[in-house]
Amino acid sequence: MGLGFRYAPLGHEQSFGPVVFSGNGKHLLYTAYFRRPYNSRLVVPLLLFSIPAAVGIHTVTAFVYAGVAARPFWNSAILAPRFLASAFCSGPAILLILFQILRRTTSIEIKDEAIWKIAELMAYAMFLNLFLFGAEIFREYYSATHHLIHSQYLFSGVHGHNALVPFAWASLIASVIAFLLFLFPATRRNLVTLNIGCLLIYSGVYIEKGMALVIPGMTPDTLGEFYEYVPTLVEVRIGAGIFAAGFLIFTLLCKIAIPILQESEEPADTETRRLDAA
Repeated sequence: MGLGFRYAPLGHEQSFGPVVFSGNGKHLLYTAYFRRPYNSRLVVPLLLFSIPAAVGIHTVTAFVYAGVAARPFWNSAILAPRFLASAFCSGPAILLILFQILRRTTSIEIKDEAIWKIAELMAYAMFLNLFLFGAEIFREYYSATHHLIHSQYLFSGVHGHNALVPFAWASLIASVIAFLLFLFPATRRNLVTLNIGCLLIYSGVYIEKGMALVIPGMTPDTLGEFYEYVPTLVEVRIGAGIFAAGFLIFTLLCKIAIPILQESEEPADTETRRLDAA
């Protein structure tokens, strides 16, 4: 009862974002379908509210970890900023790939300048994420308290227990390479290196906020025991199934939304072509 009451508000806060985005999306599609202008008094406040809601979602998630004093690997004041910085990397990485797919398969116009600007902003976010990670590593290794064992287990292994070491270094290397690809204009404006960087940054953050965060926080346990973990084939298949279900739902929603948006833009395009011809 006590734990349920303590953490109950967290679930409600994390539900704000989906409610805001789904409400706005439904209203915009509804008005586009009937060729009506959207209600700015409804859309604009929801859009403005979505910004602090998005920040709040990741901040509260980080607080769930950072508030556990018995787990020193998580008990850090910069965990929330790291969550935000990594979210501003991994989320846009998926968006950039989706934008390229949409403009190849539909008539929706997405300019290169928009993709390049998002990639530039991702470079700033990746720098902040790596900087905060470096600050955390410096504090751990320079102070060299007994809590260092969690980081040592993650990056170098302890007493032969090194199952997570390859994952930790793969995440770090992928993040650094992706940052370098997005840092230089020549590589972030090349679609091949841009997509490689997107895949690398998403993979790096996926490992960093998964195995490289949860498992080391509980290893060793409060009694000093090591229980090694690596994903099994069943877990990999379950994860792939979850991703596949998400892609399927997104595809079905696009099948509904894209024709509505394209049809709503046709009269304006027709009028523009008529005026140009005249």
